[in-house]
Amino acid sequence: MALSSDKLLQAVVLAAEDKKAHDLVGLNLQGISLVADYFLICHGNSDTQVVAIANEIRKKAEELGARVRLEGMDTARWVLIDMGDVVAHVFHRDEREYYHLERLWSDAKAVSLA
Repeated sequence: MALSSDKLLQAVVLAAEDKKAHDLVGLNLQGISLVADYFLICHGNSDTQVVAIANEIRKKAEELGARVRLEGMDTARWVLIDMGDVVAHVFHRDEREYYHLERLWSDAKAVSLA
């Protein structure tokens, strides 16, 4: 059975929370973009925390059988974790404020991550 994007998003959120990611925001892109079904946006307060969050998300997604592609680990300022239907953006706090993806994708509906 294929992994649903909803289940993958839940697992990714738990992985990010496990590493104390800040201000998690889920965006539902279904019907808005072909890029992915969901974006998860969060941030860490240090390069070390950003790397830890990204590694935990990658690990959990791979355990569920998702194919994972990472970009940005070398600088740890904005790590993009592409898992197909779910894309996680793990920012360093300063970069998150600068890029403000939530505003860029303001057409997308926020997803309850509770």
